[in-house]
Amino acid sequence: MNTIKKLSLIIMVLCIVISCNNDDDINNDATNETQCNYQGFSYLDGDSNDQTLISETELNTQYFPNASNGPYGAPGIEIASYISSPTLFFTTNTIDLNTTGTGLITIDGGQEQSVIVTCQLAGVAIGDEVRFDVVYGSIEVEFCVIIDEVL
Repeated sequence: MNTIKKLSLIIMVLCIVISCNNDDDINNDATNETQCNYQGFSYLDGDSNDQTLISETELNTQYFPNASNGPYGAPGIEIASYISSPTLFFTTNTIDLNTTGTGLITIDGGQEQSVIVTCQLAGVAIGDEVRFDVVYGSIEVEFCVIIDEVL
């Protein structure tokens, strides 16, 4: 491998590792600062402890690679759980690494809410991990899930 290819590979790996901040709390000491130590739908409580609301095993994550079947008529992600309590349905087309956009979330069949989404780790294949920071008002939650289906 030539020097330029090696350097490009190192820079790419560093960007991926640095971009994995799953919780960017005030002290930068969250458990998911550099790697995903939990999986599911969770939040960081007032004592800086991760609290999992819905485990990854109860969530179904679908990746839609093209505009014809993705949410909002664009490639996107849908995350759903109808067997857990609370139930959840989340969609976003903010799927590129380090981008911020919008998404929609419905909890327990309630009213659909618009949320701000930041993609912290992108994936495109079954088995890939994806991470999203989701903010609604002053509430911040995290998705750290595995893609189950590509449709």
